[in-house]
Amino acid sequence: MSVRFGILGAGRIGKVHARAVAATTGAALVAVSDPMEAAAKEVARDYGCAIRSIDEIAAAGDIDAVVICTPTDTHADLIEKFVRAGKHVFCEKPVDLDVARVKAALATVKAEGGTLMVGFNRRFDPDFMALKSAIDAGRVGEVEMITITSRDPGAPPADYIKVSGGIFRDMTIHDFDVARWLLGEEVETVYAAASVLTDPKIGELGDYDSATVVLRTASGKQCTISNSRRASYGYDQRIEVLGSKGLVSARNTHEANIELADGAGFSRPPLLNFFMTRYTAAYANEIAAFCKAVADCAPTPTTGEDGLKALELAEAALTSARTGAVVKVG
Repeated sequence: MSVRFGILGAGRIGKVHARAVAATTGAALVAVSDPMEAAAKEVARDYGCAIRSIDEIAAAGDIDAVVICTPTDTHADLIEKFVRAGKHVFCEKPVDLDVARVKAALATVKAEGGTLMVGFNRRFDPDFMALKSAIDAGRVGEVEMITITSRDPGAPPADYIKVSGGIFRDMTIHDFDVARWLLGEEVETVYAAASVLTDPKIGELGDYDSATVVLRTASGKQCTISNSRRASYGYDQRIEVLGSKGLVSARNTHEANIELADGAGFSRPPLLNFFMTRYTAAYANEIAAFCKAVADCAPTPTTGEDGLKALELAEAALTSARTGAVVKVG
């Protein structure tokens, strides 16, 4: 079975998913929709698909699934619209910035018997998948402590920060999802410390650019997350998991996997400097996983509930950062 797709939104992330759909066996890109005509035309030209309105895609008999890559404040409405239209839905995170609105959207998905996968692409990175496999195989024993380092080379534009929901809902939310995935238990308490260290304009917009978060489960497992909007050396993405029998870690990805040694010492090529290059394989893998779930009539590997849980952790982290208190989740 080939899953026939419509892409909603032809911006930066829409183009990433269009490329992934076009490259996936068992997937076909049928149409794209975007109010910016030039953006839609670019995707249509590059992948040989039609340009249609959102309503046309919802009513189309030749489209089975949609990928929602539109602004965050449209996600919940579009999820509801397309599950009611009988389409399978893949939606970029987050479902919404409001927990109550997310719950309402998920209730609609359940009532309609719809399929919803939320785009937490890091679970599909080959290195992180190998790390998780080592944990599941018992190689490190019982997970006790996790350290997640996630630092961007630079902050997004001010116009994006204004509508992003802030660092915890926009950036750390990926790390919250990875933490839940690796801990194997739900988080009970959250403590967060956040600052404005890289650019005072980010603080003027009501956001932070530097954050440390400590998550703790009921059994005492811990995860520490380190975030920054400025890593001058590249896109810093690392995970370390300490268990009762040992340690497993996933290191950074460089432009080339070589090391040079000479009289000046040891050196390596720079880190990859952008999330779309660092996670190219992850984006392709998650679309392939979505297609398999649709074809097999099976649950998606990341769900709307995962989106809700990650957002609840983001809300708890924001409250903790503002109050200085440890916050109980939920």
